Amino acid sequence: MTAICLLLAAGVFLLSGWRVYRMKREVWRFAARTEQALDDILSGRGYCGEEGEEEKDTLWGKCGDKFSQADRIWKKKEEAALAEKKQIKELISDISHQTRTPLANMKLYLEFLQEEEMSEKGGEFLRNLERQTDKLDFLLQSMVKMSRLEAGIIRIKSEAGNLYETLIEAVAQIVPAAEEKQISLSVDCEETYILLHDKKWTQEAVFNVLDNAVKYTEPFGDIYVKVTRQEIFTKLSISDTGKGILPERQAEIFSRFYREPEVHEKKGVGIGLYLTRKILNLQGGYIEVRSRPKEGSEFCLYLPNERG
Repeated sequence: MTAICLLLAAGVFLLSGWRVYRMKREVWRFAARTEQALDDILSGRGYCGEEGEEEKDTLWGKCGDKFSQADRIWKKKEEAALAEKKQIKELISDISHQTRTPLANMKLYLEFLQEEEMSEKGGEFLRNLERQTDKLDFLLQSMVKMSRLEAGIIRIKSEAGNLYETLIEAVAQIVPAAEEKQISLSVDCEETYILLHDKKWTQEAVFNVLDNAVKYTEPFGDIYVKVTRQEIFTKLSISDTGKGILPERQAEIFSRFYREPEVHEKKGVGIGLYLTRKILNLQGGYIEVRSRPKEGSEFCLYLPNERG
């Protein structure tokens, strides 16, 4: 009797073990099939299902239907996004083209007017008109760049390049404005420093920060650019002896069209730092600021040493 009970117990144990094993095997198979289906959808290959999925009443059969629906929805949304991007690209190109000619004509007429004799008041109005025309031209160019970046029309192309050359080209653009205010500019970077980056857009990002530094630094001030290689990122530090930024405003300065109340009389539209942050983000980097009122500012631009 005892032997029979032991045999029955052993049989029950083996049967239970077999059921648990089969259940685990089904769970592992289900998880693997689910992962593969999601990979197919996310990669763009599309969900094709597997042979023998005609059992619609099973759990996997029902999930397969849902994956097929998700794949169709994903593809429709992707097609809609591509169509919208194409429309935005055409709109931006049209705006850029349509405004270029009127602005060029306005500048030409201003040059003609400058050759004419006019009263002192008329000359003042002409100078104001010239400044406003330049501001409008700068605003339109900045908005086109911003729109192209946001819409993903402009692709960042990170390539191994000489970072020193990129910095020098950005600094060269700001030299005339710095010399006009007799501001000292210095760059501390190895001349053979190679970093994976988009040369054109990184130059734009650095120039925007330098442009702000020159605007808000008093005559005879200093601007110092230093490059430091860290473990994960390369840091481009741009320090100035300018007016500084209040702590409560330091997060806002990277917003579109934000300008501090006391600098509205200075040239600018409040897009430069926003563009800089966007350009760095698209390269896997970021920007931060350290500043105190009347003690200058330090903008730190970070670019990854390697792209994942």
